[in-house]
Amino acid sequence: MTVFLRLGPGPDEPTHLSGRASYPPEVRARLEVDAKEIIERYPQPRSALIPLLHLVQAEDSYLTPAGLEFCAEQLGLTGAEVAGVATFYSMFRRRPTGDYHVGVCTNTLCAIMGGDAIFAALAEHLDIGNDETTSDGKITLQHVECNAACDFAPVVMVNWEFFDNQTPHSACALADKLRAGEQVAPTRGAPLCTFRETARILAGYTQDHSDVRTVGAPTLAGLRISHDKGMAAHGLEGED
Repeated sequence: MTVFLRLGPGPDEPTHLSGRASYPPEVRARLEVDAKEIIERYPQPRSALIPLLHLVQAEDSYLTPAGLEFCAEQLGLTGAEVAGVATFYSMFRRRPTGDYHVGVCTNTLCAIMGGDAIFAALAEHLDIGNDETTSDGKITLQHVECNAACDFAPVVMVNWEFFDNQTPHSACALADKLRAGEQVAPTRGAPLCTFRETARILAGYTQDHSDVRTVGAPTLAGLRISHDKGMAAHGLEGED
């Protein structure tokens, strides 16, 4: 039997970057100041590539030819070297993104627990499909891969913050609050901010962590049981 594997981008994934080809002088000057600060944190300039990609994503809500060219120039890399990284990681967007990127995990466990139903409900409620944005520019909806939060499945992430144990009803209510400008708090993690603000944080600019919600009980269940039963992992051979 012959098996054919489809390689390359998915059917809904853009194959080319779009958007502006260059930055206005005032924008470029501001980004150069930020880029210099980021690059100085690393012993090798090219190590700052991922933070710089987040920096330029914060400017336009997605990666543009102008952003990739800027990163290449700041780091002394080729366009191909920058594009190879930018197109590898799914957190880097190739389309304009709304204020809130709503990612629904539809990997196996979340799907079984209701992720597919949540995505379908949101798509109908918002009248958009995968990787599309509402007409008011508030929400971009997307299937996302496993968020390493299976103990809280099904999970929805808004700008990479966790909203655990969701249902179609609660997810649609969450979307309504986001579009109305109401404050919503993630189940755990840092306070919610806009997509562009999140990208800037991922570039290395900190935020107030005074209201960070810690890990939940299901995540620690295994650790608690091991403590109760006196269980411990044995060291590797030759180690204590």
